[in-house]
Amino acid sequence: MRTFTADTADPVAICDEMLNGPGAVRITGLFSDTQIADARALIMAHSDGEGDKVTHFQGAAMEEGRANLQRRVWNLLAKGEVFSDMATHPVIMAVLRRWLGSEFIMGSIAANRILPGGPGQEPHIDFPYWDFHAPDTHPIGLNASFPMNAQVTIALDPFTEESGATAYLPGTQKDMRYPTAEDHDHFYANCARMTGAPGDTVIFFGAAWHCAMPNNADHDRNAVLINYIPKFVKPLEDMPGALPQSFLDAARPELRQLLGFNYKYPEILDEADAVNAEGIT
Repeated sequence: MRTFTADTADPVAICDEMLNGPGAVRITGLFSDTQIADARALIMAHSDGEGDKVTHFQGAAMEEGRANLQRRVWNLLAKGEVFSDMATHPVIMAVLRRWLGSEFIMGSIAANRILPGGPGQEPHIDFPYWDFHAPDTHPIGLNASFPMNAQVTIALDPFTEESGATAYLPGTQKDMRYPTAEDHDHFYANCARMTGAPGDTVIFFGAAWHCAMPNNADHDRNAVLINYIPKFVKPLEDMPGALPQSFLDAARPELRQLLGFNYKYPEILDEADAVNAEGIT
């Protein structure tokens, strides 16, 4: 995986790696030790104090009774200001403006905490492609020649092979296909790993086959997971609906964009102003 720093993170080069290369890049130095510690403490507190939450790609773990060793914390914007700062980091925003267009939005911001002994996931692709295991529910000709997704993973603990660093199969983002059970042996035999130190950030095209791996270390494996999508794609999380009005009223411009406030559709057009609302003139 090609690695950039906060100073060398060139959006053109990064987007080329994501679309035409292996599909993922690592960026170091975006967040301070204090930010990482604050984010981790908040996630640990919420994941210890809240009940089970909806999760995904954990069918085998559910059957084995081990799903409780992976804990999700959703709606992170409401959990602490540090998560707003992470989601709107200028380097990430610059990359995604080129990748998804200048008015991209956020589909979700959550945490995934995998405890020692926690299982991995099934190989998959991410929202809005993640239910492509039912391809007949999607448009004909759907392909990955243009992106409708970017995934950002911010490591809060060491991401090593032992601790279950995310596995991905380089180049599969070009295929636009959900990995089947018959693909799993090939995936595990040829996958690369998204390793990194606390604070490292991985940006990848979620159409690449990937999954969390089992945590065989003696420590938790925490990460902030952010999904970004074009302005016209329906988000995964209803974040404005889950946030207090005071948060929405005080949101700075970058957050208002990510929450979808800059894109007025869907709109009740029968009640809209009688103007030419779209077009060049």
